[in-house]
Amino acid sequence: MNRILLSALCILFSLSCMAYSRVGERIATPWGENIDPDNVWQVYPRPIMERNDWKNLNGLWNYAITDASARRPKVFDGEILVPFPVESSISGVGKEVGDRNALWYERSFSVPASWKGKDILLNFGAVDWRCDVWVNDVKVGSHEGGYTPFSLNITPALSSKGENTLTVRVFDPTDHGYQPRGKQVSNPEGIWYTPVTGIWQTVWLEPVSPIHISSLRTLPDIDANTLSVEAITSQMTPGQMTEVKVYDNGSLIASGRSINGEKVTIEMPDDVKLWSPDSPHLYDLEVALYDNGKVADKVDSYAAMRKFSTKRDASGKMRIQLNNKDLFQYGPLDQGWWPDGLYTAPSHEAMIYDIDKTKDWGFNMIRKHIKVEPATWYTHCDRAGIIVWQDMPSGDSGPEWQNRRYFDGTEKKRSAESEATYRKEWKEIIDCLYNYPSICTWVPFNEAWGQFKTPEIAEWTKAYDPSRLVNPASGGNFYTCGDILDLHNYPGPDMYLYDAQRVNALGEYGGIGYVVDGHIWTPDRNWGYIQFKNPKDVTDEYVKYAEELLDLVEDGFSAAVYTQTTDVEVEVNGLMTYDRKVVKIDEDRIRKANKALCKSLGE
Repeated sequence: MNRILLSALCILFSLSCMAYSRVGERIATPWGENIDPDNVWQVYPRPIMERNDWKNLNGLWNYAITDASARRPKVFDGEILVPFPVESSISGVGKEVGDRNALWYERSFSVPASWKGKDILLNFGAVDWRCDVWVNDVKVGSHEGGYTPFSLNITPALSSKGENTLTVRVFDPTDHGYQPRGKQVSNPEGIWYTPVTGIWQTVWLEPVSPIHISSLRTLPDIDANTLSVEAITSQMTPGQMTEVKVYDNGSLIASGRSINGEKVTIEMPDDVKLWSPDSPHLYDLEVALYDNGKVADKVDSYAAMRKFSTKRDASGKMRIQLNNKDLFQYGPLDQGWWPDGLYTAPSHEAMIYDIDKTKDWGFNMIRKHIKVEPATWYTHCDRAGIIVWQDMPSGDSGPEWQNRRYFDGTEKKRSAESEATYRKEWKEIIDCLYNYPSICTWVPFNEAWGQFKTPEIAEWTKAYDPSRLVNPASGGNFYTCGDILDLHNYPGPDMYLYDAQRVNALGEYGGIGYVVDGHIWTPDRNWGYIQFKNPKDVTDEYVKYAEELLDLVEDGFSAAVYTQTTDVEVEVNGLMTYDRKVVKIDEDRIRKANKALCKSLGE
């Protein structure tokens, strides 16, 4: 055989052996089973502040795992599918990194010729936990925080022609560090799950003018019937002006302008449409930044007119209100884990499937449990009419848990570095989620996990965002601070404490387990608070608890959270299996019970 032909065949065989595939033998979702590495997470990643031009960098990158002290590797280990964590099967790698190693990424990219003369921003949806970034061997930035987006202006580092090389180094100590990590542990078991390291949300480029809008801060006031919009810019100049136009179904209904970096306060029409789960009306916004009379930047956004507050009802009980009306908020504990992608859903369609099922089951709220989702998740909640309670991902160690009385012990002190990291990341989470109208409640702590300086943290959170409620510690060590006293009780609902000055909530209950053969993470190991063997018994127990909870609404509960949306790893107490292939309950009966609870305080 011709030597050249033989060499070519060997190369082709080698390439075919290296072709992407999922790894491992765990269960997978339907979306993960049909993953296309050339077409992953192609939806626009930031609809709350959208520009027309952008370039998606998701796909196959080179990766290497090295000693934490090693320099950039000269040879990489293989390919990884971004934006899936390296430990996940869908990444094509399925390896743990650990606290003594670093994870490296590299790929080439080009900048469209039409972007010439623009500044180029490199955007990361989220990277867990600490990362350093180079373009063409030029250090362009660093970031700490596994749950928040960040942008780097890489313009000076770009090649004047041809391809560019993007290199990312990630270090993540998981539970060997003090940083927020949620339920990730190095040895997963029970309610603790597989580590997540590296890029886990979309990476993308966008062109901007040197003077551009960096972020927005939008605040509705239904009592004054105004909408304020603040445009934070990359730099301030004397000639800047911000203009905001408000549209309803394509028709311009209001507008306003400001200079000197002031907020734009817009008077809304008398027939303003309020946002609610039953009618999740959104107004489209066009925000333009002028510099010396010329448009420097323009972004599309949206907003809703709505108000979350608390007030005593006629019997003297504190209630949560939406738009000045009592509303019982009821939803599942949603952890946002996936058997194939871990922190990252296999696709946008997979991610919003969970939200749509929650809505279809008659819930009006989701408690997003110690995780922050991609921006598109919150936008879908805004559009679907799902209220969100947002947890801060837990980290570090905490004090002894005293969950059935007010805390009378001594809180464990964090190190100065740990406390600073918590405060920085909590502020960044609030900043990046501030504009989403569906978010009702901030939850700084879950139970006693990493809990510290609770009254101070609750007070800071409320002062930083007075437009929302603060649940200082869901099920945690209780202090008389914040807006909510939040109890946890398994399996059935119970009210063992009551606070006459604050809203009372049942932040977790339920956990009804059911093992569905062929749809479990680990065949010989599964866990639930209680377990049944068929959908009817699970549904009967769920409805029984719902009826008990309905009685407790009259006693004073104003919100409740059922555990949980799906099974997660060895936990089998989901309403769906972990692979989302089996709904484990009678949906019609569940829907009826849920709607009765959501309407229990009136329309």
